[in-house]
Amino acid sequence: MKLKIDFEPDLVAMLQEEVRAGERAVKAAMAEAGGELKQAWRGQITGAGLGRRLANSIRSQTYPKAGESLNAAALVWSKAPVIVGAHDTGPLIRSKDGFWLAIPLPAAGKGRCGAKLTPGEWERRRGMRLRFIYRRRGPSLLVADGRLNTKGLGVASRSKTGRGRATVPIFLLVPQVKLPKRLDLDRDAERALDSVPGLIVANWLEGRLG
Repeated sequence: MKLKIDFEPDLVAMLQEEVRAGERAVKAAMAEAGGELKQAWRGQITGAGLGRRLANSIRSQTYPKAGESLNAAALVWSKAPVIVGAHDTGPLIRSKDGFWLAIPLPAAGKGRCGAKLTPGEWERRRGMRLRFIYRRRGPSLLVADGRLNTKGLGVASRSKTGRGRATVPIFLLVPQVKLPKRLDLDRDAERALDSVPGLIVANWLEGRLG
């Protein structure tokens, strides 16, 4: 005697479909959480006045790139991690050479592509020597014996009589600078992480009802 048992509906097929629904839900949830975190970080950066260009350095990617998986994950990162990380942690910045950290003043102007000038580069570009002035109170200075042009930049004086000649502060010299903490990336990351379970359930239910 043989017995044959059939299940209606097909339980194996139902379980397989539930697994597929779960894979779709997890992938969708991670993509949503990653996208929201990317926008939150970008919003923090622009809100801190650090510019749209730095904000757009925040990128996100969901894995696997193709297909669905119960182990899907989202990665959110910056293409300028050193700059973003510095504003997130507020580090203490010291000179690499040991003594002074040179901070360019408006009269120093800009380097190539808008970059900040170093004292050595400034001397090469202007053809002038900088003079050190030590101050017991307040930052010491690197100054140029020249004049301010119409753009407010320190340049060499052309006067033979000394008319218009001035001592122009070009750099402030400080032993160290504490960069203020302007971002709190961990706060948004924790919120995104906490949202994942709810997003998975919501996407799973939406997929079943749809």
